Amino acid sequence: MTTEQIIFLIVAGATLASGLLVVTSRNLIHAALWLVATLFGVAIVYTLLNAGFMAVVQVVVYIGAIAILFIFAVMLTRKDMRDSGAQLNSNWWAGALMAVLTFGGLFAMLRTWGGMSKTAAEIPAGFDQIAELGAQLTSPEAYVLPFEVASVLLLAAMVGAVYLAFNKK
Repeated sequence: MTTEQIIFLIVAGATLASGLLVVTSRNLIHAALWLVATLFGVAIVYTLLNAGFMAVVQVVVYIGAIAILFIFAVMLTRKDMRDSGAQLNSNWWAGALMAVLTFGGLFAMLRTWGGMSKTAAEIPAGFDQIAELGAQLTSPEAYVLPFEVASVLLLAAMVGAVYLAFNKK
């Protein structure tokens, strides 16, 4: 095993563990902090894949903006942080069954995949990642449609938030 593979396995384990703690934590603030750790692990994986721009975007947008905004919103509402409802859904077994089936399918698929022993290709000298990303996002042959759909969805969410904020009761 190479050093990059060992770092990847350590980061992947820490990211999975913190992701599990996000959904099992009883305290909302703790769950948000575990979410920050999970998103930081994803940024490290982007760095290992030589996707520096995506790693920076992950840290700035997801950790720096969304997660911190979530923490501030929870802290500013000053509500009781303890759950008052039932802690166990009556259909928990269906979710557990789907999780086991998904894990089993992924395990079976990855068991025969030879990509675990490969490393990322070297980036040629003079390659501009940001220019290539911009060209791919705006090219009609590439990702312009998903990019525009995402922008329309974000616009609809913003309009809905403004409507709910100014809705008279």
